[in-house]
Amino acid sequence: MNLNICHYIEQQADWPQSGRHIMAQFDDESIIVYQAYRPAIARHAVENQRFGGEFSYARMSWIKPNFLWMMYRAGWATKEGQEHILAVRLKRLFFEELLENAVASSFGASGFDSHETWSHAVAHSDVRLQWDPDHHPNGNKLERRAIQLGLRGEMLNRYGSQEVLSIEDITPFVIQQRQCLPGNLEELQMPSEQVFQPFSPKAAETVGCMPCQ
Repeated sequence: MNLNICHYIEQQADWPQSGRHIMAQFDDESIIVYQAYRPAIARHAVENQRFGGEFSYARMSWIKPNFLWMMYRAGWATKEGQEHILAVRLKRLFFEELLENAVASSFGASGFDSHETWSHAVAHSDVRLQWDPDHHPNGNKLERRAIQLGLRGEMLNRYGSQEVLSIEDITPFVIQQRQCLPGNLEELQMPSEQVFQPFSPKAAETVGCMPCQ
């Protein structure tokens, strides 16, 4: 794989235990996000290094920079329609643009003064924001919150065809690591992740991620 891999036990001790943090593998130019799809969509994406075929640009598509959050949602590649896990390397500047344009999926989490203002923002944004409980490899909820972004319209079109640097199917690795659950976490490996702090102050403020300590 083209991902940096590390034992879960070695890195989790350095992660924040609570608060809203974007956990990800990244560098100055790129960031890894994950998606789970049925075989036909995954195969087309890897072969063409862009999304197409049975992939729908007419519906919202959610990306997750946190590996364990993706594993929880996809059941470690066991859920129907989520049997293939894709690691998508995105241009970092595009990811930060997504953060800058994100609007919370619910009014209560949006920070807007009125429901009308929030509704207007939702209608005019192509990016949805959700902070959900992060999860232990065994599926238990954590105090730390994990981010996911829903893309539609122009942002989804750019994501699927222009802003991707590479798409890799990491399903064999996921299946291999799944064998370590639930009781062999000392052997569990996963992509190495750190707290992602946006270059853009506007991006950090918009999504409300907590600064590095």
